[in-house]
Amino acid sequence: MAKSLAHFTIARGEDDYLLTIEDVDGETTEFAVDYEALDIMAAAIEDILDGDEEQALEVEEEFDEDEEE
Repeated sequence: MAKSLAHFTIARGEDDYLLTIEDVDGETTEFAVDYEALDIMAAAIEDILDGDEEQALEVEEEFDEDEEE
């Protein structure tokens, strides 16, 4: 079963970055990641959000139209 994300942080280290992920139960996991890995993660997140943007905007427009009535 997937855990729910509470928050994450990214801190710059000497040679790489430290990605810390915390779940809603307070359990944290740390990953040492390089620039390329962070760049790939950022691109993947952007791709997913761009793909969902149209649907998200449609939902916002529906709420705006309901408020105008």
